[in-house]
Amino acid sequence: MSLLQIEQKMWEEKVTAKTKNGESKTNIVAKYNSREKRILTEINREKLPSFAEALRKPGYMNLRPFYQRRSRWDKQKQSRLIESFIVNIPIPPIILYEQNYNSYEVIDGQQRITAIKDFYENKLKLTGLEFWPELNGLTYQELNQIIKAGIDRRSISTITIVTESTADPEEAMLLKQLAFERINTGGVDLSRQEARHCLYNGKFDELLLELSRNPIFAEAWGVPTQNDSSDNELAKNNLYKKMEDAELVLRFFALRNMEYFRGGIANFLDLYMIKSMGFSDEDIESLREIFLETIELASQLYEENLFKPFYAKKPISYKAYYDAMMVSLSRYLSNPELLISKKSQVIEETKKLCKDERYSGLFTGEEKNAKTDIQQRIKVFENMLLKVIGD
Repeated sequence: MSLLQIEQKMWEEKVTAKTKNGESKTNIVAKYNSREKRILTEINREKLPSFAEALRKPGYMNLRPFYQRRSRWDKQKQSRLIESFIVNIPIPPIILYEQNYNSYEVIDGQQRITAIKDFYENKLKLTGLEFWPELNGLTYQELNQIIKAGIDRRSISTITIVTESTADPEEAMLLKQLAFERINTGGVDLSRQEARHCLYNGKFDELLLELSRNPIFAEAWGVPTQNDSSDNELAKNNLYKKMEDAELVLRFFALRNMEYFRGGIANFLDLYMIKSMGFSDEDIESLREIFLETIELASQLYEENLFKPFYAKKPISYKAYYDAMMVSLSRYLSNPELLISKKSQVIEETKKLCKDERYSGLFTGEEKNAKTDIQQRIKVFENMLLKVIGD
């Protein structure tokens, strides 16, 4: 498959010192003493007013809206956090990652930070309180001075992974991911894509969110579009809520690079996100064009059957079929008119493919995500298109 220059370059191996299996005990001890593969942390406690004030400093903490999960705490959950401070219920520590000295990313605790920030900026009117219903409807500045003083005496704990943990950028990403997965205390399990969204925020992550709202793509996956839905409808859509729609876009980009596939599909998507941190504005624009041109071509060919395998038991979109169709079609963007001119033949051959017992399970077998399964379904679909073009 013809890849973009950046897609080829991103997989260039770096020469790094790696520990091999069977190392001597001396080398293992030396590795431990060198602090290799160990995370350095700092633990602090700060009074709530000081913490809220620090959040106002430019560049102090990454609180950009796109960094947040799509499902956020409502006002009642925020209010009950404040009530916990009033009652002095222990609050889990916030986990931070030090990007640069005195500049942090949030690994765990985004919702708690936002609630504290909103409270001290008088944006939060307390609601749904269980122990102090008398305070419902009040902002921080409207509280009795004694209550305010009591809250101001409370502290929030932070655990910070410091920059000295590693000097290697990719190693830093992996350490951050490890910490996120093992220390996350959010109460509601994050989907894998929500974790990637928090860990690898940047231009490419923003592109995934943008493309996931493409009307053709969203309609094919049953995600309400902005024109025909409210925020409420979106919040109820599981694909959107868990960012699985963004993950589907990521799958397209990553699986175009199947020759570099390693580990399972989830790990490969993680790796692609890490590599994406080096993309330039020009790279992002090239990737945007590839996705939009491919989804447009797919829509013109398959219309209402987009991503829905013919003869499947359920008339729904399948990830496996989506992978095969999108990755295969992206090979023919230099001359999409040729396929469109043979649309009826493409449909006929696709129907034969979906009806063939040897292959039909490939396109509906969601659990089959091993490298060989993914390679086979893409290859089978590519060969079908090649046959149409050759006829």
